[in-house]
Amino acid sequence: MSQLVPITFHKIMQSRGYTVIILGNETKKFAIYTEPHVGASIQLHLAHGHPPRPYTHDLLSGILNGFGVKILQMVINDIEDTIYFARLFLEQTLGETKEIVEIDARPSDCITLALMHNVPVFCRAEILEKAVAVEE
Repeated sequence: MSQLVPITFHKIMQSRGYTVIILGNETKKFAIYTEPHVGASIQLHLAHGHPPRPYTHDLLSGILNGFGVKILQMVINDIEDTIYFARLFLEQTLGETKEIVEIDARPSDCITLALMHNVPVFCRAEILEKAVAVEE
């Protein structure tokens, strides 16, 4: 099992064609690129704004809350070329049974949900080593 390194969200930058999300720790920061609408959703959440109608992340969050599912954490677990992969860990209690489910997801979606629910974000140590460092 690989070591998980806690990382945090540092900054988001947008252009018309893409969004850059800067994540990392005190020793290294790296960039994840995604679509502009994902960046707009994150920026709206960070500004404590509310869209006129629910965005997809709001819908998913409402469904999870409605079924009593708690987001435990997200983990950036792989990189191929410049594409990152992530896993979202969810917990649901049904009676006496606690079920933990691991879901494959885009890092940008996981980051949005992690920010919305204030849950920890991790990166596998070897993936953090492979990530290309960015200067702010």
